[in-house]
Amino acid sequence: VQLQASGGGLVQAGGSLRLSCAVSGRTISRYTMGWFRQVPGKEREFVAAISWSGGSTYYADSVKGRFTISKDNAKNTAYLQMNSLKPEDTAVYYCAADPGSTATYYKVYGYNYWGQGTLVTVSS
Repeated sequence: VQLQASGGGLVQAGGSLRLSCAVSGRTISRYTMGWFRQVPGKEREFVAAISWSGGSTYYADSVKGRFTISKDNAKNTAYLQMNSLKPEDTAVYYCAADPGSTATYYKVYGYNYWGQGTLVTVSS
């Protein structure tokens, strides 16, 4: 399974970006998909996750109401729509996938497969 994250870039505070995570090698219809982010010197932190069915979504408190996770099984792609971006959202964003349940959706170890990361920079 290979994951390719894209869509990062430089945006002003208050702006929007949409990240994409294209998956190859397996269909994501039975995969929990997650997004994490990391800044230098800090641990990778949970941002959002979506269950394999798409029926359940989960968000970190810091992004709730601003970010939306979704998945398109036909395109084998997951998305993270990020609105009202803040400078503290600046990080490398990673997508992740796992064929298991969503019980550990907020944990790095809950995912078997990871993308390479895409940099999001929010200027003030």
